Order: sequence, then C-alpha cells, then structure tokens
Amino acid sequence: MEPLASIEGVSKQYVLDRSLVTALEDVSLRIHGREFLAIAGPSGSGKSTLLNLIGCIDTPTRGRILMDGADTTAMRPVRTAALRREKIGFVFQTFNLIPVFTAAENVEYPLLLRRMEESERRERVAEALSSVGLTGRARHRPDLLSGGERQRVAVARAIVHRPALVLADEPTANLDTHTATQLIDLMRDLNRKLGITFLFSTHDQRLLERSDRVVRLCDGKVVEDTGAREVSDGQLSAAGA
Repeated sequence: MEPLASIEGVSKQYVLDRSLVTALEDVSLRIHGREFLAIAGPSGSGKSTLLNLIGCIDTPTRGRILMDGADTTAMRPVRTAALRREKIGFVFQTFNLIPVFTAAENVEYPLLLRRMEESERRERVAEALSSVGLTGRARHRPDLLSGGERQRVAVARAIVHRPALVLADEPTANLDTHTATQLIDLMRDLNRKLGITFLFSTHDQRLLERSDRVVRLCDGKVVEDTGAREVSDGQLSAAGA
C-alpha cells in the first residue's frame, strides 16, 4: 500500500544561544491511511518538531518528507501552503481559536481560505460541528465555551475541509480526565467513520493505550515503533499478521 506520508532520513538542527541543537536525527517512518498513530517521548525528544515538519510548517535540515509520493521538502512555499489547505488539518493544545469569531466562524475559516462557495461552506461547517457534538454551540464565541468544547471546535476546524491527515500536538494536555477521555473517543470515532489518519504527539497514557501504533522518540531518535499498520476492508490489522 502506498503510504500517505514517508519520512526518510530526516534530521533537524537549529541554533540556540549560539549553540547547534539537534532536535531530530535520521528519523524514518511511514504513515498509512486510516492509522491512529501516537508519537511519544519525554519533553525535548523532538515530538513537536516532527509534527511541524510533516505538516510543512518547517523544513528538515537533512532528509525528505513525501506526502502522497510528492516531496514536500522540494516544494515552493506556495505549494506547501496549498498542500496544508487541501490535505492536512491541525489541532493545537492551546486550541488557537480566533477569540472574536463564533465556533461556526472558527470552523469556517479554512474554507474561506479555499474560497469555497458560501452554501457549501455552511453545509460543511454544520456537518463538522455535528460530528463533534456542538451543533447547539455554533454561535458561541470561545470565551463562552468550556475547555473541552473549545478543543472540539478545534477538531471540527481540522476536519471541515476533509483532510487525509490530522496532526494533533498534545491534544489532551490542557483537559481534565473526563474531558480528555471524551476527546480521545471523539478522535477515535472520526478516525474509524471518516477514515481520517490521526497523528499526534502525547504524554497521555490513555491516548497511547487507544492508539493503533506508537512511535517513541528519545533525544531526537526513534527508539521504538510498535509496527506499521495496514488497512483491509476498513479495518486496521498488523502488517504481516
């Protein structure tokens, strides 16, 4: 099966206080469609850096990243921006909602960037909010929503353009246990029903236990990969099983 994304020998270095810091070193992995995949590891292990590289927010120092076979590291910025708009959704631990927008307007924003017709935008927004159980909160601004509801709005915004891949950076970090469990159930349900691949960084053991695959990083290197998964007739099964 053609991987959705391939990370090939990727390293990332940057300068901090005049010192060269290696955030990732020779990382390689493949991500297939419909996976529910966690990137785990201690703080500073390179989890967020890896997500930023896969999401075309940053570029590697060495190696390359392919999305549907296309080398994103060789693309011009205008092409990577288009790739993000079309194929990738983002969920941030701090929600990153626009405070003066309602929930519906926050979800609609990615569609405005794509210049989608108003009638289709409204249909997509209603569908996305319904899928995260927030139809009745569409006209509320973020300051009138709970932390769990704000994160659900963020998930709706991430999926409204029907991406192939959603990247979530510590999505349960700022949520209480009950709300975090609800969010995990929601993402798992969207993964199964819509076939969206979820890739997230996390310290949350509950999220790790619900993942189909866990890749562990330490000091910027992959130290464990529980194994790539393949999809057959809509079900995930261990490769080679």
